[in-house]
Order: sequence, then C-alpha cells, then structure tokens
Amino acid sequence: MTHSLPSVWPVTDLVIFDCDSTLTTVEGIDELARLTDSADDVAALTRQAMDGLLPLDAVYARRLDLSHPTRAQVRHLQRTYRENVVPDAQQVVRALQELGCQVFIVSGGLGEPVRDFGVWLGVPLDHIYAVEMEYDQLAGEWWRYWEQMGGQDPRSNYLAVRESPLTKMGGKISVITALLAAHPGRAILVGDGLSDLEARNQVNLFVGFGGAAYRERVAREAPVYLKSLALAPLLPLALGRATHAHARPWGHLYATGLRRIEQGEVVFNDRELEKTFVQAVLSPNS
Repeated sequence: MTHSLPSVWPVTDLVIFDCDSTLTTVEGIDELARLTDSADDVAALTRQAMDGLLPLDAVYARRLDLSHPTRAQVRHLQRTYRENVVPDAQQVVRALQELGCQVFIVSGGLGEPVRDFGVWLGVPLDHIYAVEMEYDQLAGEWWRYWEQMGGQDPRSNYLAVRESPLTKMGGKISVITALLAAHPGRAILVGDGLSDLEARNQVNLFVGFGGAAYRERVAREAPVYLKSLALAPLLPLALGRATHAHARPWGHLYATGLRRIEQGEVVFNDRELEKTFVQAVLSPNS
C-alpha cells in the first residue's frame, strides 16, 4: 500500500501501535537487563538496532543471551510496562475503539508481558502480536512442577526465542500485510523505531512517536512525527473532523490532541499532507 494524499481528511479504520517506547516509555528487553546486571551492553545493542546501525536479526537473541532472564523476571515486565505507561495511552486506545477504530499492537517485545499490557490497555487479545519465548523447564526444582501456577516454574531460565518475523528487520512488513488482509481498511501505524518506519508503505499513514525515545531517522522520515509524551493527537489524525469525535466523553481528549497539534507538538515532514490536514481539520471554514 502506498501513501496517497486525500482530498479531504479521511476517517481511519485501524490504528496499529508498536509497544515499547510507544505505549510504554520503556524498552522491555532493556528493563530485563537491569535485573540481571547486563544493562549497559544490552542497551547499547538496542540503540544500535533501533537506529539502524545493526540489523535486528543480529541483536535480538544476543540481548536475551546476555541477560538470561527467568520466567519470573519476564513477568515482572508486566508491572514495569504499566508503571511506565504513556500517560494518556489507555484513554486514547479506548477513545479510538469507541469512536469506530480497531486497535492492534504489533511489537518486537516479548509475548507474555506485551499481551498482559495490551489487554490492560483494552486491546483484544487476538489483536496483539509479539515474540514468544521458550524456557529451560529443567531449571530449578522442576520436578515440583505441580506446585507452580499453570505448571510453569517461575525460576526457569530463558532458552530461546521462537521463530518470528518480528525478530528480524522487515518483519513488521509481513505481519502488518497479513493483518490488513484479514482486517481491511484505512490504517495508521504508530511507532518509534526503524522497524516501524520500514513498514510505512504498508499503511495509509505512518506516525512516528518520539515522546519516549528520539530516533533521528524516524524523526526525519516519518510523514507525521509526535514530539511529546502524549498520544491524544492521534484522535484528530485518525478521525479528522468527524462530528462524533467531538461527542462526550471523548470530546475533551480530542480537543487536547487538536491543541497539541496547533501548538507544534506534531511535526508534518510531508508538507502536502500538512496542507491537507490544516485545510480539512484545522481550518474553521472547512
């Protein structure tokens, strides 16, 4: 799907979010490294992958090999994600859904905490795509498995990541292509990293998010770029001037997003796109 300029600002059917540094301010694998004394090495690999200096394929499993987390530590991310949620993320997800948009998460983060966080935000479980892990079930007192919740030993260590396109550069392209085949419609993708930027041609609009982490290339090449730690501008970007967007209880959140755009917290790198938005959404006479 290629980006084309609308004559009016159209209503979006699907909004697809990245998770780490987009819906939450943290990078999950980096947070795991803090628990295992490998923070500096893992953070350096994450930065290089996100900035496109190293291919994601080369660093994904390497970061987990360095931190070698237990299942309990991976589950700890569930609380970490919630404690560091982007302030208006839960409201924006709910508003988008109640105003007619389907919401999805497509993330290179770890499946268990990403799913828990996504469901907590209000995203349906079957709308969440992330990376699954395998654990060494012979770690710890594995023979006492019947005492563990669900038969899963929280002390079991990371063994490997399951094969997934989301651990590779270009992987989001294939996942989003399949997603849109199953859920056709006008789509916006929101994310902070190079893997999100790579998938921009699969959707109608890519919105770079820099409120949690600044990536120079994303800031420069995203057609629209959110600079602040807020997702409210997505409401006017997704809904235009649709009259129902102004209705209670979401009218205030929509107005907040519009005000943030007017105050320059949103950068339009695509000038024609900016002109269309101003005329269709911001102009009082449109």
